[in-house]
Amino acid sequence: MTQVDPLLVVSSLNVKYKVPGGKFLQVIGGLDFEVQRSQFVSILGPSGCGKTTLLRVIAGLIKPTSGKVSFGRGYFSGPPQIGLAFQQANLMPWRNVQANIALPLEVTGHQRTEIDEHVGNLIHLVGLEGFEKTYPHDLSGGMQQRVSIARALIREPDLLLLDEPFGSLDALTRERMGDELLALWQASRKTVIMVTHSISEAVYLSDRVIVLTPRPARINLDIKITLPRPRNTDTRYLPGFGKLAHAVRQAIKE
Repeated sequence: MTQVDPLLVVSSLNVKYKVPGGKFLQVIGGLDFEVQRSQFVSILGPSGCGKTTLLRVIAGLIKPTSGKVSFGRGYFSGPPQIGLAFQQANLMPWRNVQANIALPLEVTGHQRTEIDEHVGNLIHLVGLEGFEKTYPHDLSGGMQQRVSIARALIREPDLLLLDEPFGSLDALTRERMGDELLALWQASRKTVIMVTHSISEAVYLSDRVIVLTPRPARINLDIKITLPRPRNTDTRYLPGFGKLAHAVRQAIKE
């Protein structure tokens, strides 16, 4: 059987921040893991353990103290494209849905016809038809997050990083958005790494769940989610779902 190179490799990753008094706070304490192409991976752990820092290092926004993040050979002709969506949608209030999604392509100088085509496709994919000219203040929180995710996808990223994308939503909206993200992933098969505090959400969406220890972050559990795909609401009631959720919960408590 041919061995497939991983899309992402995190090797001996350490991150320290300088704090008052000239001391250093170690946030990440030696992480090693790989992510295969088209995998959906969720990362959980106690608050403040370094989950968001890890995403920012992968995105190239923070330089690690030591170790490295590398991308698999043969996948890219140039630097990998990375999409990033945060807990807050961070939309520009003076730009409508269409214009917010289009912004990354406008900045990089794409032709208007190409931009309009890509935006139209994404608006359909995230279910925002009819809201193209709507401004953020007239959108619900869930719809704002759809715009944010569409904007992160507009450059057709090789890797999509999601930092608590539904954390500010109420429980019912969050569950519905999880279903929509699942459908979106099924259609696009993007490689996704998502930070979340929801065990149920992680098990439901993911191929794999990584649980980090308290700071400095190390891997306490790296578990494959064996639930069959495609998944729907009934998946949450399978006996295997509860066993997997329990294993993740125990790892977080340790």
